[in-house]
Amino acid sequence: MDRVQLLSDRVAAAHLDRRRNRELQRQERVFNAKVRTIGIDTDALDHQVEEKRNKEEAEAKALKEHTDGLIRSDRTACILEHRQKKDGRLLEEAIVRFRQHFQQPSLRREFDLNDPELLKKQDGVRILPGLTGEDLDSGERRRRQREQLRDWSIQQQLELEQAKELQTLEDQQYDQSRLALDSRALELQKMEEEHKRATAVTIKDFNQALAAEEIKRRESERHKEEENNQADVLNQLQGELLSESPQRVPGLTRVRRDCYKGLTPQQLMHYTNYQQQQAEEKRRAHVQQREEELQQDREHLASARAALLQERRQARISKELRRALDNTNTQLAQMQKAQRSYLEKEVYTNIADESYFAQFNKTSR
Repeated sequence: MDRVQLLSDRVAAAHLDRRRNRELQRQERVFNAKVRTIGIDTDALDHQVEEKRNKEEAEAKALKEHTDGLIRSDRTACILEHRQKKDGRLLEEAIVRFRQHFQQPSLRREFDLNDPELLKKQDGVRILPGLTGEDLDSGERRRRQREQLRDWSIQQQLELEQAKELQTLEDQQYDQSRLALDSRALELQKMEEEHKRATAVTIKDFNQALAAEEIKRRESERHKEEENNQADVLNQLQGELLSESPQRVPGLTRVRRDCYKGLTPQQLMHYTNYQQQQAEEKRRAHVQQREEELQQDREHLASARAALLQERRQARISKELRRALDNTNTQLAQMQKAQRSYLEKEVYTNIADESYFAQFNKTSR
């Protein structure tokens, strides 16, 4: 609480200094005819808006810290109250056990004077030796009483030591459970952050690989198309189909129809071989394209499988986080229920009735 108050005092002092400096600057602008403008001071309004926003954020932050401190204090109070009740219950049980074992009515020193069965135990009137009222076994009785007191004190010390050891063991177990819960929460949070980073890196690498593969494929197709176009142009220019050199007539730039006898066997063989070569190239290109498509399908399937595994892992982590959160909420609900029951049964017991309100408004003064 002191830390929050000191922080609020510093914030208030800083706010006052800012207002004072802003007022001095505004006076300089207003009273200086060279820089004075007629209209709305937008800079001042923007500064006020920004200052108001910062003030609201600071108040919200201080309120959140105060709320968190109250929650922590309530939790600590509930834990201490539960522990105190448990210690009181254990102490009462120990007292009851001690009374049952070591403080029975039959073990009292004056029990023989108040024994309701005294007359039944006597077989008749017996005359004790010695004087009337003289206690002949007083020394032996005091010795037995001292031994009994010594045994009781030793037993009490042993029981107190056992109770202290039991309380220490319970405190250690409680601290270990709290540490285990905190470490488990930190571990789950770290696992979630690592999973997010690994997923982001995997998606980034996959996108980069797809982009590089697409660029490479487009470049290869463009280069192959250019080579095919150039080869087609050269074949058309240098081929026997257009030149028809054996049937050329001197002085003419083209073959005469009456002189053309058709393709020679060598030309037919060359043309057939060229067609077979083109068909083979086309088949190889088709096979290569099919292999590339199969490779792409395998990569897409692998990426989908990896994404499915990541999704299942994320679902499992989310389930564990949800289970831990449910356990924490259950514990908080039990603590709140215990606190509410204590308030209703122990604190809010003095309720005002009609007699309290009837004592007002009885006189004119």
